[in-house]
Amino acid sequence: MKAIVVYNSQTGFTKKYAEWISQAAGCECVDFKKGSKMNLSEYDAVVFGGWCMAGNVTKLSWFKKQMPSLNAAGKKLVVFAVGATPAEADEVQVAMDRVLNESEKTMAKLFYCPGGLDYDKMNGISKFMMRMLAKSLKANKNATENDLKKAELISSSYDISDKKYVEPIVAALR
Repeated sequence: MKAIVVYNSQTGFTKKYAEWISQAAGCECVDFKKGSKMNLSEYDAVVFGGWCMAGNVTKLSWFKKQMPSLNAAGKKLVVFAVGATPAEADEVQVAMDRVLNESEKTMAKLFYCPGGLDYDKMNGISKFMMRMLAKSLKANKNATENDLKKAELISSSYDISDKKYVEPIVAALR
């Protein structure tokens, strides 16, 4: 099977997962700038990965436009979203339920991969937004224990990525 992983990464976590998937599946791996210009219909399976921001997955709207024709041609489609939140957090499932609509869920399998934060590689706007989120969580008079843990976690860089999250993605390609 000829497969490709197309990914969009800001700080490297999505790239890391894309490379892990590519290695495990024995397929091509390209960043979004190159992949968005390629003819994806040449592949039997297409994996798209982007990072989560404010409940959305970056550059996913581009892939969603490709999905109907690729699906109609019988291609296997997979989407993986990389976020800074641990996979077991309740809000992850809530967010992932909104990433694809019901029609899109019939075309592509969706996976979440926990990544982390790297403040040294973030752009200024992303740094500012994350620092404001941490500050607002800490300042909230009604903050839950979970809110305070999240505020502490996102106050500095961390990496919670794990190759085990690649296994179900590779299995979906088979």
